[in-house]
Amino acid sequence: MAHDPWTDPDPQPGDFDADLAEIDPRYVEAHVGNPNAKLTIVLGVEDEDAERLQQLAARRHQKPAEVVADLLRSA
Repeated sequence: MAHDPWTDPDPQPGDFDADLAEIDPRYVEAHVGNPNAKLTIVLGVEDEDAERLQQLAARRHQKPAEVVADLLRSA
């Protein structure tokens, strides 16, 4: 199976170097990072997966969003 960084679940360092090299530098802006910045991830969970997430959240006495946040932090 061919390696495709656009669809593989875990892109590797350097996978997008060729694509980034093609970007016209006039359209690239550098910004200082913000340690207090937040990232919002919109996640859709359906059918049996949604039921399992709700059950897991109930067992942990958490909201489903809290379970997902914990999973992301431990990944």
